[in-house]
Amino acid sequence: MDDDRWADWPERWVGTDCDVRAAMGAIPREVKDGFRYDEVPWQRFRHFYGPGEEIPGLLATLASGDAEAGDRALGQLWTSLHHQGGTIAVGALAVPFLLRIAATARPELRARTLRLVAEIGRCQHMGDGSREGLLQVAEEPLMIEGSTMCPVDWTIQAARQAVTDDLHLLLPLLSDPDPEVRSVTAYVLAAATGELSHVSSALQSRLAKEDDAVVRVSLILAIAQLAREQQDEHAPRWARGLWSDPGRPPEVRIGAGLAWLCLVPDPAPDELRALLTDPGTRQYDGLLQPVPWLTWIDPTGVGLRSCIDEMLTANIPETVLDDPWGGGPSS
Repeated sequence: MDDDRWADWPERWVGTDCDVRAAMGAIPREVKDGFRYDEVPWQRFRHFYGPGEEIPGLLATLASGDAEAGDRALGQLWTSLHHQGGTIAVGALAVPFLLRIAATARPELRARTLRLVAEIGRCQHMGDGSREGLLQVAEEPLMIEGSTMCPVDWTIQAARQAVTDDLHLLLPLLSDPDPEVRSVTAYVLAAATGELSHVSSALQSRLAKEDDAVVRVSLILAIAQLAREQQDEHAPRWARGLWSDPGRPPEVRIGAGLAWLCLVPDPAPDELRALLTDPGTRQYDGLLQPVPWLTWIDPTGVGLRSCIDEMLTANIPETVLDDPWGGGPSS
């Protein structure tokens, strides 16, 4: 980046054809609703393995009535738009169409389609189960995507704005018959950047009647993520009220414990540490692995355990570390 092309980068690119946020903002709603792919500037951006012009064909196939072809197209979209946990600019342009396809097309592909939307609008987080990282969405400002040289956070901002613009499509999916769809919808909604009180209220309302363990934890983490984004000072008290209440279902207490640890810098209270390290918590490793925030922490199926371990041992001197699963002081 030492020639004139990169002078004042990325500031000089703001609002130009290289700024995916500007491209996203210029797409009228009628273009999105009408699936008018030819009016979207795909050619300005590449995906991870080729030109952006390839994406509309895959979207059209995904939206078709052919289940087998749609499944293959969705797999290709995942490969093209989400590589090793990373996101790429043209993916943000696909988000409005992916949301419309998820809301109207084949139900069996809905959850995977929504999950792709969420990953396009989030920083690389695979393996990060820390208190700082679990609910982190934004990327470092100077992190770039190598094939486009675009700041990754511009892609994330554009995708999050697309999610916010289409909340009317997402909020009804909190009542979808498929619990996986409800869980992933919460994951997507957690990336919203506007109408946050409305979104949070919808998540709270769903939590009050939800009976699926994975969805309950997803709703709690989504509420916490939104609260963290807007620095809601009431959120830690809300989370503590959930995890400290022995009358709540165990998964609610576990999810709220993780949320509380992500919302405050304070050391874990003994009561919370006892809850999260209780041997009985182990039985929830497999049950809660499908929670979107936990799925990527450890692909072997112990995302919850890895997350608890990292959260409870962070910033503690090695000489006083305890085994978070009850093994006693380290020697």
